[in-house]
This record gives sequence, structure tokens and C-alpha cells, in this order.
Amino acid sequence: MTRTLRWLAWLAVPALLVVFAPLPYSMSAADATLCDKAPAAANLNFTLKDTTGKNFNLAALKGKVILLDFWATWCAPCKVEIPWFAEFQTKYGPQGLAVVGVSVDDTLEKLKPFAQQYKMNYPVLLGLGRDDLMGPKAFGTLGVFPTTFVIGRDGRICKAHAGLSSKEQFELQIKSLL
Repeated sequence: MTRTLRWLAWLAVPALLVVFAPLPYSMSAADATLCDKAPAAANLNFTLKDTTGKNFNLAALKGKVILLDFWATWCAPCKVEIPWFAEFQTKYGPQGLAVVGVSVDDTLEKLKPFAQQYKMNYPVLLGLGRDDLMGPKAFGTLGVFPTTFVIGRDGRICKAHAGLSSKEQFELQIKSLL
């Protein structure tokens, strides 16, 4: 399959999945304090461009709690979660949280106004065309958007959210890792 056809399929199928994806189970405070049974190390060895055109190295965030969000500008659930993430960055950033958004669908020129409109106060990175980042060697094949990873200070993925999650879930998980 050509690269263009792969990208088209990659964009079309997740759009349908987001619409029909069930919401994750509800979580108690006790569940939020635990990482998944066998947490995997997050591959943070990537450098991407931010909305200013500068290089941003994900590995520089090791030692922080990271909320790594893969999203798209067309994704309605993404637009619901983005304001929560901006709030978390303001509230928990001084305690060691780093929120990072990776846009999977748009160019730098389209991301700047979107990030301003949604008041994204955290790094917004360009993931378009980065098959290496969104493939099995990095964070797995992302089939639903948003897909968000909560990564502990030790660089291990504690939780992975596929589709819309609740603000409370994210906040409990973040607070348990700070």
C-alpha cells in the first residue's frame, strides 16, 4: 500500500472508531493510584517540531509525570479533553507534570491558530508524517483518537486511554504519580 493510501486509511478509520468507541469503565480512586500490571517503558527518544518551528525533545521530560496526548483537529472528543489538559498543566505543572500534545493530522500553519483558539498552554507538536512515532516501535498503532498516555517519572507508561476519558480519571492518575 502506498504511503498516501496508508495515511488516508489511517485518518478515515479512526474517525469512525471515535464515534462508536465506548467510554472507558469508571474508575475508583484506588484504581487510579496503580500503574497497569506490567507497565512498559515509554519510548521518548523522539524530537518533533513545536508550533514555533523549534525542535522539542520528548526525552528531556524524563523525571516528570507526562500526559502525552495524540489528537487530531477534526476529533470532537479531542476538543473536549484539550481544555482539561490546559487546566492540568496550569494546576500541576509546578509539581512536575508535563502535558504534551501531538497533532497527527495537520500542518504547522493550521496548528498555530488551533492551539491559540483552544488556549493550549503546553507544547503542541507536529506528528503529521511521523510513522516512526505512531508505529509499533514507539506507542503502538494508534487506532482511536484521542489516545493519551500517562507516563510516570520513571518513564514507564502507567495508563493508556483510547477515546474520550473522564476529567476525573485523568486527574486521579496524575495526582497519584506526582
